[in-house]
Order: sequence, then structure tokens, then C-alpha cells
Amino acid sequence: MAATRPVAWPWRLLTALAVAASGAVHLYLVGSQGYGGGTGNWLETAFWLQGVGGLVLAVLVLVWRSPLPLLGAVAYGLSTLVGFLLAVYLPDGLVGVQSVWGGWAETVSAVTEVLAVVAGAAALLAERRRPV
Repeated sequence: MAATRPVAWPWRLLTALAVAASGAVHLYLVGSQGYGGGTGNWLETAFWLQGVGGLVLAVLVLVWRSPLPLLGAVAYGLSTLVGFLLAVYLPDGLVGVQSVWGGWAETVSAVTEVLAVVAGAAALLAERRRPV
């Protein structure tokens, strides 16, 4: 009888909550705050994609028992956090977009993106272990 691969549900749930929260913050910022510089701006499009992508990844992490959505969540968290930090700390911002660190949205995003990386990696490691 073949052994089944374990599913790290607590880590998957935490990963899904983290990417969903980050996605929701991005949707809030672009939808209600006009964040991104107006219609047609590349940053506005990027924020819409980040928001929708976070919500889709959250669902995939929970319903698809493959390591791929977990890898996607880790990449999502890393890329989003690094992009924000570059926009804050580079002298000219990221591709001409200067951001500031402050406010609840930036804090929630940063925390949830770090959490997505840590929880996603923990789920990958837990699910990689072979059952005894």
C-alpha cells in the first residue's frame, strides 16, 4: 500500500490567510484610495494584479495539494515585499515610483508578506517529509 504525502493544513491555512490579506490590502488601496496614479498607469495595473493574484493564490493553496501554489505564495510574498522596500529605499524609487513607509496598509502588507514566505516555506518543508 502506497503511503500518501502529508498535508500541512495549519501551515497552508496560515499561508492562504496571509496572501489573501495582502491581496485585499492591494485591492483596497487601488480601488478606494486611487493608489497607483490613475487609470492606465502601470502601477495601478500592478496593484490590481497583486490583489487578484493574492486572492487566487489563497484559494489554490487550500484546494490544490501540490507544492506549486505554496511556491507561488512564497514568490508572491517575496516579490511584493522586495518591490515595496525598493520603492521606499532606492533614491529614485522603483522604476520611478517613490513610496513611503507608514500607515496601516504598509504595515499589514509587510507583515502578511513575511508571513506568506515563512508559512509557505514551513508548509513545503512539512509536506516534503516522508511518512514513517
